[in-house]
Amino acid sequence: MNNPITVEVTRGQLVESRHRGMAVVVDGDGRMVFSAGDVDAAVFPRSACKAMQALPLIETGAADAYGFGNRELALACSSHSGEAEHVATASAMLKAAGRDLQTLECGAHWSFDQATLINQARSLDRPTALHNNCSGKHAGFVCACCHAGDDPAGYSGYDHPLQQQIRATMESLTGATLGPDNCGTDGCSIPTYAVSLKGLAFGFAKMATGRGLESIRARAARRLIDACMAEPFYVAGTRRFCTRLMQVAPGRIFAKTGAEGVFCAVLPEKGLSFAVKCEDGTTRAAETMIAALLARHFDRDSAEQQALKAMANHTMKNWNGIEVGTVRVTDAMFG
Repeated sequence: MNNPITVEVTRGQLVESRHRGMAVVVDGDGRMVFSAGDVDAAVFPRSACKAMQALPLIETGAADAYGFGNRELALACSSHSGEAEHVATASAMLKAAGRDLQTLECGAHWSFDQATLINQARSLDRPTALHNNCSGKHAGFVCACCHAGDDPAGYSGYDHPLQQQIRATMESLTGATLGPDNCGTDGCSIPTYAVSLKGLAFGFAKMATGRGLESIRARAARRLIDACMAEPFYVAGTRRFCTRLMQVAPGRIFAKTGAEGVFCAVLPEKGLSFAVKCEDGTTRAAETMIAALLARHFDRDSAEQQALKAMANHTMKNWNGIEVGTVRVTDAMFG
């Protein structure tokens, strides 16, 4: 199946680039409200599924034992920019479990955000694992291990008890069978599993509505989603698209990006979940697609809908501030 062109990029009067993609919207019962492209195709969710991976942090009792609030829970679901607040919160989470950055197995990198990177380069000789965009997730992993009495050493490995728990959790949510055949290694060294885009969206719909989940998981899932919506800065950072989406409608949108053109979102009050994948892995296309889908589910001409439409279809400017083209969704995104 050929996926449709979902996003076009223009320059002058011509289309300069085209992005093909898949998109799906499902409700808490798994019914598809909208689809475009091959939504049964397996994709690696990458960082888009971090809220699923963070469930053991609450389900083991670690979050409550260590006194974590919305900021810590949001950071556990984050792909943050390595800003000072992100680094300090990840460090504090580790300290609560009696650990430090040496326990982290995510590796170190400079911030992907240019302004933050410049600040880091001015103040640091080199970044540490705390600056890794996944340090909040990994700090949550360490805390879950420590509270459960498991040695956190090797927690990123496929056979570690924590990864076994995460694998079972994701199977329960997405309906996929996960194992070595559909497993890869993520950028932060933990296992990542290919699941259908529809299954990924269904998993988030379950988390948002609690349908089909045991009560402890339903409460943990909604607590994570609510924490991210309450503290969107800790999910991503200044100027980041996830943060901006959630700030459009505070407490009404959960959104999380993943590498290689994946994006997921939830509208809890409507019980709807959204997942998109840009076939060529381009982030700008995934952002455009998810914003356009979200806009369709807000009141016509409301401030929220207008803001989301502006994020979906926007002009491009050159270094002199001159408008040179547009990024826009195609009719394929409207069924």
